[in-house]
Amino acid sequence: MRYADLYAQGKHALTQAGIEEAALDARLLLEFVCQTDRTTLFAHPELEVDEKQQEQFESMIAKRSERIPLQHLTGVQNFMGLDFMVNKHVLIPRQDTEILVEEVMRDFHDGVHILDMCTGSGCILLSLLHYSNDATGVGVDLSEEALKVAQANAKRLGLAFADDETGNEPRVRFVCSDLFEAIGEKFDLIVSNPPYIRSDVIETLMPEVRDHDPRMALDGTADGLYFYRRIIEESEHYLKRGGQLFFEIGHDQAEEVSALMQSHGYKEIEVKKDYAGLDRVVIGTFLGGK
Repeated sequence: MRYADLYAQGKHALTQAGIEEAALDARLLLEFVCQTDRTTLFAHPELEVDEKQQEQFESMIAKRSERIPLQHLTGVQNFMGLDFMVNKHVLIPRQDTEILVEEVMRDFHDGVHILDMCTGSGCILLSLLHYSNDATGVGVDLSEEALKVAQANAKRLGLAFADDETGNEPRVRFVCSDLFEAIGEKFDLIVSNPPYIRSDVIETLMPEVRDHDPRMALDGTADGLYFYRRIIEESEHYLKRGGQLFFEIGHDQAEEVSALMQSHGYKEIEVKKDYAGLDRVVIGTFLGGK
């Protein structure tokens, strides 16, 4: 079948299934299967797609029609200009989270030691390490399966990690821990995109998120603030004086998270907005005391 015809077939199927970005998803899946790029559809619409590729594309379109995330089909999500491996064990990196990384990088300096709490795929920590010199970090998650993904992403980016097989000096270490439970050192900064969705809201989310992102990466318990409370309360033992704490937050959580930080010795608290103009990041500097 011709490339353009197969694309049109896939786009139609996704449109019928109610996929909001049917045209984009059909194009990306076709490019993934055929190992082509975005120019192929316009420059070579007559290209013949072999039978095996056609069958693979149609299978992926059927799965996407069932609301399986595009990223779970391709196994990859771009974040901060880097390709990260993703699967059902980790939250798919989202553009809003790039705001968090960008805010960290504004005052970033080489040689800092970073703790990434609830690291998931490792996209936040690994992006920071990739775009810096001599910075080191620890990624923490309660899910061993998520940490396997983070290790695979460190390897993809050429970042030596503890217990890898390169023998190079590690820049990153991944720890399976219930928040700070297995941590015994201090850091220049802590960054976290913790679970922050209220439990009763999860069932209202789009199927791609509700049914395919790991529940433990979404559920912030009844008020969505459980992990903020724990991280803020315990962070004073793991953050150097003058160090900073960076959080991604839900759009309606800035006031409450800021108040929690202020009550535990954080100063110079700032709220940053995302590209849609919604509150997205809270930053505070730890000076100790209450």
